[in-house]
Amino acid sequence: MAVLTRRRATSAPPVPPQDGPPAPSAGGSGRRRRVRLGGLNVLSVLLGIAAWWALAVAGLKLPTPPEVLSQAVTLIGNGTLGKDVLASLVRVVTGFALGTAAAVPIGFLMGWYAAVRGLVEPWIQFFRTIPPLAIIPLAIVLMGIGEAPKIFVIFLAAFLACVISTFQGVVNVDKTLINAARVLGANDLTIFLRVVVPASTPFILVGMRVGLGSAWATLVAAELIAAQQGLGYRMQNAQLYYDLPTIFVGLISIGILGLVMDRLLLMTERKLTGWQERR
Repeated sequence: MAVLTRRRATSAPPVPPQDGPPAPSAGGSGRRRRVRLGGLNVLSVLLGIAAWWALAVAGLKLPTPPEVLSQAVTLIGNGTLGKDVLASLVRVVTGFALGTAAAVPIGFLMGWYAAVRGLVEPWIQFFRTIPPLAIIPLAIVLMGIGEAPKIFVIFLAAFLACVISTFQGVVNVDKTLINAARVLGANDLTIFLRVVVPASTPFILVGMRVGLGSAWATLVAAELIAAQQGLGYRMQNAQLYYDLPTIFVGLISIGILGLVMDRLLLMTERKLTGWQERR
């Protein structure tokens, strides 16, 4: 009887049922946060359009949103905008893809091998101080006035932005992870593929986003090189006739295309770096 009494005394009391709704799940909280941010994005766009319209009505030499929309409908209807968007997209995507494809392996080699870093880094830092637009005269002399110099200038802008980010990602890998992998018997190739590459992926994707912005920023100047189609060409041609609605259509088109491509890269980043803590 004493043993039974002792057991009852030492046993934990039952947990009373909790009142109220269950705690929200992390997935539900994340969805609500995305919806809230999306609503704020829409509100920001509407406020920006309202401010633009107010400035135009107040007398600033700006076309109103309806005028820009009407010009966009005209350019879409006669096929001009579609051809310009396609030409610019081909140039940006080609230059950006080539720049990223070259930057990632070179950045890895610079970060992993000190000898490669010593040979390549001075040239990377040297060309980083030269704006890609300053290369246009040299590109015309060496490559002519076809598509090659346009794509090369965009390639250079994307490459320089991405290679530094990749290099920083490799050199910033936690040495404790590398040493732990060596202790467990991993060779250099396994460490590189299983430790360095995953840890560097966030840096690479950030570099790609910066490189994409640089590629679009260089597009207008690249299309100075004897282009016959493209958003940059259309804007420069409209400048000669003081055609502000067409210039605004080109600016908005570049902004929308760049934003869509950036969102795609951001979605890719979230998929590949889901193991990271996020705020």
